[in-house]
Order: sequence, then structure tokens, then C-alpha cells
Amino acid sequence: MDQTMMQQGPGLISILLYIGIGIFVLAIVGYVLAVRTNKANTSRLKKAEKQVLQKKYKRNLMISHVLLTLAVLLTGTSLIQQSSDKYSIEKLNFNAPIQVTTDKDYGRGHSEMPLLYEMKIPTSGTHSPHDLKFGFYTEKPSTEMLVHNLEHGDIIIHYHPDASAELLDKLRYITNFKKAGAGVLAVPNPVVPSDQEVVVTAWTKTMQLQKYDDASVGTFIYQHIDKGPEQIPPEIRRGGGTM
Repeated sequence: MDQTMMQQGPGLISILLYIGIGIFVLAIVGYVLAVRTNKANTSRLKKAEKQVLQKKYKRNLMISHVLLTLAVLLTGTSLIQQSSDKYSIEKLNFNAPIQVTTDKDYGRGHSEMPLLYEMKIPTSGTHSPHDLKFGFYTEKPSTEMLVHNLEHGDIIIHYHPDASAELLDKLRYITNFKKAGAGVLAVPNPVVPSDQEVVVTAWTKTMQLQKYDDASVGTFIYQHIDKGPEQIPPEIRRGGGTM
């Protein structure tokens, strides 16, 4: 399953957008006709004929106002819906067969001090009291903060610092997905095994992939996002942490 298929939006939204644009064009035509009617030479017309033209002008103007309002509502609604649906977590429900390791739970205490972990890419344990914003990172944040993100149900994709441009583009895209108060981070990590392209983690969960593929990563995210031991509502945890 490729990224193009993941990004396809519902046809209904596109239809609403096209209808909105069409109505907008009709509104503009109506305004043009109204202006022409208003500017018509009425010096030789009788009073009754002038009144007819004036009524026609007002009618065209009113219809144009209504059409413009409808166009704005339809277009705005479709664009907002398209933006929200583009990164709907349901798009990641590929139900692909994946191999996930359940790791030992090393606890979830907090410490401001640098820490040593049993695992090279830890999925639990004592960690920093600070967590990170969701998104794509070009420099590796501290492991202590990354573990805190896992505690809140975030997904972290670890990639080689010299990853290909194609992979980086895919990672930038996938980090836009969120569910409730949890999101996705992609971070460079030199300890990713040389025979693996990425290591994807959740709280006490690890999946290694020799080759990144959308279906496997999407399935992992769909199954494990927002499953950390400390879940925070989205209205409080907007976009992740404060660092």
C-alpha cells in the first residue's frame, strides 16, 4: 500500500468543493448583470420602466448575495473536511500482518537526571518530566524525553540519520496523524540496527522493519497509538509536549 493511496480523500468532499466553486461563478455572473442593469441608460425610459429595472437590479443583487454565501459555506466546509479527513487515523487501518515484540515494562518514574536504559531503543522506564511535540525531527531529541512521549501513547519511528530522501518524505507525512491526545514522532537515531530501515515503538512495543512500508507502519500506529499508561485528553495535550 503506497502513500498515494493513503492520501486519497472521499469523493463527496471533492463534489461539494466543485459545487461551491460553480455557485461562486454564478454569483459573480449575477453581480456583473446587476451592475450592468444599474448602470443602464434610463434617461429615455418612463418612470414605470425605470422601476422595473430597479427591481431587476435589486433581485439580481439579492440572488448574487445568496449564491455567494452558499458558495462560501460549501467551499469552506469541504476544505475544512478535506483537511481533517486527510490525516484521519482510520486511513491507517490496513490490518497488515506485523511482527511486534512486547518488551519488559521498566516502570515510568520521572527524573531530571541523565539516565541509562537496558534497551538501546527503550520503550519504557524512568524518563524526563518533559515530553516533545509531535512531528518530524532532523536531530535526535533526548531519549529521556522520547520515553515520556511513549508513556502518553505516542508512536516513535526511529530512522537512520542518513536515510534516503524518499523515506524522509514518507516520515514527514506519517507524523501528521493523531488520535485523541497522542501523535507520531519520527527521529533520527544512530543505534537503529544496520540491517533495519526503521524501528517503530510504542509503550513496551517494538517493531523492526528491514524496509519501510506504509501498510506495516500504518497498522502499528493504528493498533498502538493512544495506548500508553498515561493518556491525556486532546484539549489539554495539543500537539504533544512543550519542548
